[in-house]
Amino acid sequence: MKRLTEKKLTALREKKKKQQSATERSKVLICGGTGCHATGSIAVKNALTDEIKKKSLSKKVDVIETGCNGFCALGPLMVVEPDGIFYTKLSCEDIPELVEEQLMNHITVDRLLFKDPITKKRIARQDDIAFFSHQMPRALRNKGLIDPENIDDYIAQDGYLALAKTLNKMSPEQIVDEMKKSGIRGRGGAGFPTGLKWDFARQSKEEVKYVLCNADEGDPGAFMDRSILEADPHCLLEGMTIAAIAIQASKGYIYCRTEYQLAIKRLEIAITQAKSYGLLGKDILNTGYSGPQCQDSFSFNLSVIFHFENVRNSVSRFGVQICFGD
Repeated sequence: MKRLTEKKLTALREKKKKQQSATERSKVLICGGTGCHATGSIAVKNALTDEIKKKSLSKKVDVIETGCNGFCALGPLMVVEPDGIFYTKLSCEDIPELVEEQLMNHITVDRLLFKDPITKKRIARQDDIAFFSHQMPRALRNKGLIDPENIDDYIAQDGYLALAKTLNKMSPEQIVDEMKKSGIRGRGGAGFPTGLKWDFARQSKEEVKYVLCNADEGDPGAFMDRSILEADPHCLLEGMTIAAIAIQASKGYIYCRTEYQLAIKRLEIAITQAKSYGLLGKDILNTGYSGPQCQDSFSFNLSVIFHFENVRNSVSRFGVQICFGD
């Protein structure tokens, strides 16, 4: 992978968007969150891939494993695009019929559609299901839509454009002001304003500052952290880097339960991809000293802390350095 500049990042985004809109290929999105893994989604995905090859559809259908779709009780889940047909509680035995009817003949398999618990009617499109239609996701805006292990998918959804903006067009003070205007608050119970927290950290005179991501899911209000890590790990990396720029942090930690192996795996992949694109590590987006916030030897070292049986172990396997200078 080649290191990106802001111009190259924007060009890559446009290229991927055009490819996605111009393609005539069907796209099958299989939920690959922990919940669906537990109900057999990996076996369903493998059966689907085999059946597609058997029917010589490999050049017409893309199979993509996404993060958590959000409706874990109905897994394994599948969404067939471009029509947004939503299938639930799938098994390997259902795959031949799905391929024959839905992918080859564009006929909906009614028995596998979502069944409204009140009206008892089958609903074909995901957007028409009340569980989804009343949602306006922010942190989980990419859930079930992208391959969390493919950085290009994230970039096609405007990923890392905010980072490019903060590097090239904003000062730390402006970033903090933007956070204050957003009204974003903490989800730990107290609802403390995030922008105010960032401002306190920015004004601190300490030589070493930290960006801490608590992905431990220690309270009900935060019980979606694993889903974010599994479904959209790059949004976490981008957000932490922006926070580091805002408060001039030199180190960062992600605190995660060791049981969340899928989340940890996808974090590791995301970090490796971001480094290879020049979105993490030294001289991000080749900005050098061009941004108003750049300083000599500014760096951001990212590590993961695992939580297991109430024992906190600092692990440096994800050590990453982010530099804006030489």
